[in-house]
Amino acid sequence: MPYFCVLKDTNQNLCSNDDNRITWFADKVVAKIAPPERFTFPFYYEPHPLTKIAAAELQHYLETQTGFDHNFGLTTDAEDSPIGKMFGVLVVRDTEGKLGYLSAFSGKLADSNDHPKFVPPVFDMLVENSFFLKEQEVISAINGELENIEADENYHRRKQELEQLTARSVQEIADFKQQLKINKAARKARREVNSPDDPDHALIEADLAKQSHYDRHRLRVIKEECKGRIEEVQTILEPIDARFEALKNERKERSGALQVQLFEQYAFLNIAGKTKSLNDIFAPTAFGRPPSGAGECATPKLLHYAFASGYQPLAMAEFWWGASPNSDIRKHKQYYPACAGKCKPILAHMLEGMHVDENPFLLPSEESAQLEIVYEDDWLLVVNKPAGLRSVPGVDIVDSMYSRLKYTLGNIEPLLVHRLDMGTSGLLVVAKTPEIHKHIQKQFLDRTVSKRYTALLSKPIAQEEGEISLPLCADPYNRPRQLVSFETGKKSITRWKVIERTGTITKVHFWPLTGRTHQLRMHSAHELGLNAPIVGDDLYGTAAKRLYLHAAQLSFIHPKTRERVSFEVGEGF
Repeated sequence: MPYFCVLKDTNQNLCSNDDNRITWFADKVVAKIAPPERFTFPFYYEPHPLTKIAAAELQHYLETQTGFDHNFGLTTDAEDSPIGKMFGVLVVRDTEGKLGYLSAFSGKLADSNDHPKFVPPVFDMLVENSFFLKEQEVISAINGELENIEADENYHRRKQELEQLTARSVQEIADFKQQLKINKAARKARREVNSPDDPDHALIEADLAKQSHYDRHRLRVIKEECKGRIEEVQTILEPIDARFEALKNERKERSGALQVQLFEQYAFLNIAGKTKSLNDIFAPTAFGRPPSGAGECATPKLLHYAFASGYQPLAMAEFWWGASPNSDIRKHKQYYPACAGKCKPILAHMLEGMHVDENPFLLPSEESAQLEIVYEDDWLLVVNKPAGLRSVPGVDIVDSMYSRLKYTLGNIEPLLVHRLDMGTSGLLVVAKTPEIHKHIQKQFLDRTVSKRYTALLSKPIAQEEGEISLPLCADPYNRPRQLVSFETGKKSITRWKVIERTGTITKVHFWPLTGRTHQLRMHSAHELGLNAPIVGDDLYGTAAKRLYLHAAQLSFIHPKTRERVSFEVGEGF
C-alpha cells in the first residue's frame, strides 16, 4: 500500500526521525504477531492483537503518568466533576518497515491539546494569540455585557413594572367594557318602555344617545391613559432592550463566522495526499455543516498525523477511560467504534483509496438464513425473526424480513406493524391489508399489546424483580445510539424479573411498558438501570456471537375475530 510524507506549514512533527509521538514495538512482539492485511473497519471491529498491546501500554501509562492532572472519575477524592475520555491507538509502519503505534484522545485533555505522548490536533485552536482565542475574548466580553444587563436590578424592576402595568391595563379595559355592556343593556330596556307618544320621548332619546357617546369617550380615555403609562416605562426600557438584542445578534453572527473559520482550518489528509476541510466534508451530508466537536475525535487525529508524518496506518482501536457520562453508556477500558455522526463523513474521505476490512453489516449472516412463520391467516401473519436479519431494508442492506416476505407473499404487500433491532430475534406481526395494519398498530399505540422479552445479562443481578423508568432520546451525532435525558427524553418504562442465574450471567424477562428505540438495551446497560449490558450488545456492552435478546411472547386482539391471540417462541439460549 502506498504511503507518503507531506511537508507543509502546520504545527505538527513531519517526517521526523526522532518523533516522540510514536512508540515502537519491541522486536519480539513484532516477530510473533503478523500485521493485518487490511485496515480496520472503524465502525465495527474486533481489535487486532497489535492494537490490544498498544491499548494495554497506553492504559498503563494513563494509570501511572504524572504529567497532567485530569479527573477521569476513577477516584472519589477529586473535587471537580469527573470527565471520562475516549482514547485511540493507531498501529503504523514507517518507511523502513518498522512497526509502532500512535496515541490520541478525543477533545481536550486537562484543558490542553498538547501532551507529549499524544498526537496533536489537526488544528490547535488553543495556541497563544490564535484567531480563535482572540475572537473568543470578544465573544466573552459580549457575554459579560449581556450578563450585566440581565443582572441589573433596576432593569428587572422596570421589566416587572411593565408586566404589571400591561396586566393591570388589560384588566381595567376589560372591566370597563363589561360595564359598557351593562350600560348598553340598561339603555335598551329604557328605550323599550319609552313610548313615542310620551311628551318627553325626544328628551329621553337624546339623553340615552348622550350616555352612549360618553361611554365610548371614557373607553378611549382609559385606553389612552393605559397606553401612556405603558409607553413611559417602555421608553426607558427600549434602548436597553435594543442593546440586549443587538449584543445577542452580534454574538450569534460572530460565533457562526468563527465556527466557519475554525472548521476551514481543520483540513484532513488521506493516503493520496488530498486534503479536505470540515466545511467541505460535511457540506453534502444531512447536517449541511460540521457538528460541534467534529474533527476532535481520536481516529481522525491519528490518521491525519500518520499521513502527514509518512507512516502507513495498519489498524486502529478506541477505548473509553474513566467514568461514564450520565446520559450515555461508556464502560471503563472497553473498546468502541468510531462515532457515526462526527467521524463517518471524515473517515469516508480519509480512508478513500485504502484497503479496509469489509463492512460486516453488508455481509450475509448465516444465522439469518431461515425465516419461520409462526402463524398465518387471510389477514395477518406472525414471524419469528432470526437474529442478524434486519426488519426492513437499510441504505446499504437489501436483505431483510420485509424483502423476504415480499418475495414469499407474491402479490401481497407485507405491512410491518412494528420492528425489532437487527440483533434481536423473536416475534413480529405483519399485516396483509392497510385496514388490519391500522387496527393492530392502534393496539400498540394504546399499549394494549402484551410483549415479553427474554435476555441474558452480563452481570449478576441481586434483586429479583423491579421497574426501570429512564427517559430516552436519540444521540444526534452517533445514531442509532440513545441517551438518557431527563430534560428532553421520552418516557420509557420497563418491568423485569430474574428467571435464572448461572455464574456471572443472569437470565431475565422484560415487559416493555413503552416502546422506545433500544429501550431494553439502555435500561439494562445504564448505571441508573440494571447496570448490566445484555450479552452481545455491541453498542452498550461487549460484542459476542449475537445479541442475546429475544421477543418471546406476543398477545393482541385479532382485528377480525375480535378474540385475543397469543404466541410464544423459545429463545434457544
